[in-house]
Amino acid sequence: MPPADKEQYFNIDKASIRAAANNTDDGAVTTGYRADRKKIIAMLNDALATELVCVLRYKRHYYTASGLQNGPIKAEFLQHAEEEQAHADLLAERIVQLNGKPDFNPATLIERSHAEYDDAETIQTMIKANLIAERIAIESYRQMIEQIGETDPTTRHMLVGIMAMEEEHADDMRDLLE
Repeated sequence: MPPADKEQYFNIDKASIRAAANNTDDGAVTTGYRADRKKIIAMLNDALATELVCVLRYKRHYYTASGLQNGPIKAEFLQHAEEEQAHADLLAERIVQLNGKPDFNPATLIERSHAEYDDAETIQTMIKANLIAERIAIESYRQMIEQIGETDPTTRHMLVGIMAMEEEHADDMRDLLE
């Protein structure tokens, strides 16, 4: 049975926590943060580049896909572009929370991105390119999550959520190929 005094039970040192919290220069990053912040920010900036390239690829596919029968596929491309943009926004926000600067430099997006840009001309090649890019994103996020481990639970949780949506995107693209 736990003691009546929860502070003792959980061994929380309120005085130390309060003293450390007075350093407001680091925003959300507290003294308990265990990850290498510079490495996490660099990793997140590469993921940001990947998401931005994916937005551009899906948008291009949305606008260049033609044919009346392809309306539902175009709608899927647009939905995925919007969801990839939401991922980019999450990544940029987390970079700022970690006192970093999100890198939106278009001159370096392709070299920093895990996925490639695609200028496919047919619906089938567009779908296949998107499926490949989603599979790349899934594996990239899996490796990032593995590398972070328990050192940054907030970033890890965010990446797990993004990866789950990338898995849904891959399923959608695979279904469109069938």
